Amino acid sequence: MKSTPLTEIHIALNAKMAEFAGYNMPISYSGIKEEHHQVRQSVGVFDVSHMGEFTVKGPKALELLQHISSNDVSALIDGQAQYTCMPNDKGGIIDDMIIYRKSAEDFLLVVNAANIEKDWNWIQKHNHAQATLENISDVIALLAVQGPNAIKVIQKGTSIDLNQIPYYHFIQGNLWNIDNIIISNTGYTGSGGFELYIPKDHAVTIWNALMEAGKEFNILPIGLAARDTLRLEKGFCLYGNDIDDTTNPIEAGLGWITKLNKEDFVGKSFAAKLKEAGIAKKLVGLKLLDKGIARQGYEVCDEQGNTIGKVTSGAQTPSLEYPIAMAYIDKPYFKTDSNVYVKIREKLILAKVVKMPFLS
Repeated sequence: MKSTPLTEIHIALNAKMAEFAGYNMPISYSGIKEEHHQVRQSVGVFDVSHMGEFTVKGPKALELLQHISSNDVSALIDGQAQYTCMPNDKGGIIDDMIIYRKSAEDFLLVVNAANIEKDWNWIQKHNHAQATLENISDVIALLAVQGPNAIKVIQKGTSIDLNQIPYYHFIQGNLWNIDNIIISNTGYTGSGGFELYIPKDHAVTIWNALMEAGKEFNILPIGLAARDTLRLEKGFCLYGNDIDDTTNPIEAGLGWITKLNKEDFVGKSFAAKLKEAGIAKKLVGLKLLDKGIARQGYEVCDEQGNTIGKVTSGAQTPSLEYPIAMAYIDKPYFKTDSNVYVKIREKLILAKVVKMPFLS
């Protein structure tokens, strides 16, 4: 297994460690519930240095990105980020990612850890524009400082006015006397906060500075298990669960990042056909009305027990008093307020189709 620059710190903190996307990662420290509530109510720090980062540069950088991305990269201005997906040529999704525009000829792509090699090969294959590509995943550490008090913690280490960084924007500057750190207001928890892209050799310094600066807010390290429950409450897709090589962005509710009015891009024809003909299945939220946890892969059924869908993510999340799930469900059952059933240990558990996010 690979390590992040902070792996030894996690082990020293007695974190529960496990393999994730080829990395030895912290799953939890003090417990999922405590970590989840800490982020919702105050501030926590995630080590997500396993994520991948590619640079795309040169006069043809935009041309390449427009070709491989479902969203309209030309709409970005300097200092702005954009959520998008990278469709394949069969209607599915290679990966979802964030594109950062530093300048007209300098972009940063942030991709999922499990997909680094696949994404890199795909982008190289489609680089007919001959943009300059570099995989910098192994030299960048990434910390996500999340929660309503995150801004107060990070502000102690920089003269940059963090209040001036709008959502899905970023600034590159000095943090605790270390230069060239990207401070990004994106986030995967729905609780506010920033992501810090740090030269790998300075990761421990920044981690320790954050923990010291956050003492008054009872800052905690947060593991990937709480990251999953936090994102699920907000209805954020997780690659490998809710989206993958077989799911279309339109079916996944990602039509808002699929810009069919721009020039041709990989997978555009599949999305356009679905948009025109209508979808036969859709990713929806489920609120379980009886006891039981809907896990990934569980069948969703109608009242007679016929299979009409499949659960992609599910949990009893700490912020809610009932279990929730995301699932692909066939038409017409995916309509909001429809009653469906999740098959759990051969029992049909009543659930209702609800709008996401589960937690506003």
